[in-house]
Amino acid sequence: MPVPEVAEFTDPCGTFDTTMRWPYAITGYWLVPTTDHCTWRRQFGAIHEVGGDTVIRIGWGLQARSLDDDGRILDGEGNVDARYEPCEEDGVPCALAAENDLKAANPGNRVSWTFVYRTDEAFGPGLFRCPEFERKIVTEKTVFYRIVATDNGTDDPSCSNIRTKGRGYHVILVAAAHEDSLTELLDLGDRFGVKVYPALPLAPRDPAQKTRAAKQGTDTLTTLTRRIMQDYGARFQDRTSLGGFYQPFELQMREMEYLGDSDDDHPTLRVYASQHEIVEQEMPGRPVLVSPYLDARKQRPFSATPKQVAKGFEALARTGVGIIAPQDSRGTGKVGLFWADQREDEIDERLRPVVEEETNGDAYHGSTRDYYREMSLARTRMVEQGFNVQLWANVEAFEPSGEERCAAGSDRGRTDKERLDTAVAQVGRYVSKVVSYMWSDFYTCGSPSLAEEIARDYNRPIAADAIRMQRDIQDGMEIRGYNIPMGSKVTITWEGQEEPRVVDVAGVNLTEPPPDLPVRMGTAWIPFDWTKVPEDTWIQVSVAAADGRAATETLHVRVRV
Repeated sequence: MPVPEVAEFTDPCGTFDTTMRWPYAITGYWLVPTTDHCTWRRQFGAIHEVGGDTVIRIGWGLQARSLDDDGRILDGEGNVDARYEPCEEDGVPCALAAENDLKAANPGNRVSWTFVYRTDEAFGPGLFRCPEFERKIVTEKTVFYRIVATDNGTDDPSCSNIRTKGRGYHVILVAAAHEDSLTELLDLGDRFGVKVYPALPLAPRDPAQKTRAAKQGTDTLTTLTRRIMQDYGARFQDRTSLGGFYQPFELQMREMEYLGDSDDDHPTLRVYASQHEIVEQEMPGRPVLVSPYLDARKQRPFSATPKQVAKGFEALARTGVGIIAPQDSRGTGKVGLFWADQREDEIDERLRPVVEEETNGDAYHGSTRDYYREMSLARTRMVEQGFNVQLWANVEAFEPSGEERCAAGSDRGRTDKERLDTAVAQVGRYVSKVVSYMWSDFYTCGSPSLAEEIARDYNRPIAADAIRMQRDIQDGMEIRGYNIPMGSKVTITWEGQEEPRVVDVAGVNLTEPPPDLPVRMGTAWIPFDWTKVPEDTWIQVSVAAADGRAATETLHVRVRV
């Protein structure tokens, strides 16, 4: 785990304590970009206080744009884009100036496409391959970077071909900042002991199918990604707070194909593979993180079963990404939190805005636990084949709708810590880390906010799994989870039992934990005679702290004796 540099530090935004006060089971959070530098510091401080050691940045997309007759960038509505209008060179719009320079070098040169990309970062000279035709244009509010690249994606290592060959080019105009936000975030990461995952450029979307990456823009995206990674390599190669990179193009986790050499390969997975290859070349050792979503709703034609999702996991792993953190999709209502023996139970009332069916089994192909179980098995298969891939869980910290809405422009409502605990219990056995979308604004809105709820109740027990395990000659049960120290009590019940069995925890962390458990997850052991349980019976295991606080979610376990 990263270690903060100092216990306390002061800067123009105030005094900040780097103590981890309330370590919770979720250890990573997405952040939305902000223009307020002090907000960054407050967010890192608050995230670290509740045990966060990972921050994942939301990013921006590369977009193809048209020009007007004067060479100015147009927006999607056909109007001059005010963001790029200030970019001029000797009174000539930057995109037109780039085309003029290319044609002056060789009349056969032409610009077939113009792309734009926005960011709050600032880049160094490593962004440019050919300074004679690529340059930095500084205006009062924005710093623009003009990049030219061959339209076939080859990105020549020198400028010579610009003069000797008449070819097609793409112009990429980057609207950036005077001060580099990534440098600032990495500095904060060093301060608080937090790993930062900046976003890769987001691929252009296919106009005919918005959920897929556009094949036509892949070569240009590859060039931009390579340039940015080369600049990062020159500036950040040795920064320990740079954990890896986030692939922000979202797709549904379902059965997909990626073999690397097939016309049937999923177009978005081609983009994943292309960007991952560049990251591996320029920034080796930094994994690419992806976070696809799930959809288990039976009545939707595009939904997928747990085994179909497992096939999708395998295809994703073949692209070379290092971390797959599927969204648990409970916040959107696309998957439900329930146990295998609760399929006939009524669905959570908060899911009604998106699910019409009455019971869990009627509504969903499976529960969150079913999907992560199958994905963990798929991960094992891929590791055995030589793919170095991790399985994380992205727990959605919102509800499909709600009276108290947290995010601007969204109907999604805030959730509570009780529901978060339940989600952590459902995924906890199968993943190596739990992260959450997203800190701002779902953890910070309302009174008390979700972050405040965690601070007040961070050490409530969360039981994620239970297995049969002997100690010496005594039969018993090992419970895996969070905050189950000595002094905790376990209540065991099953249908037909005369009275519940209450047992004190007899030992904690007595055995070597299984590999790849999430940080802070431990084990607790209790003596228990499994022969008292009827064959093939579901039992319920409830854990309570010494002060009487019970785990939000009761485990449902079936162990064949």
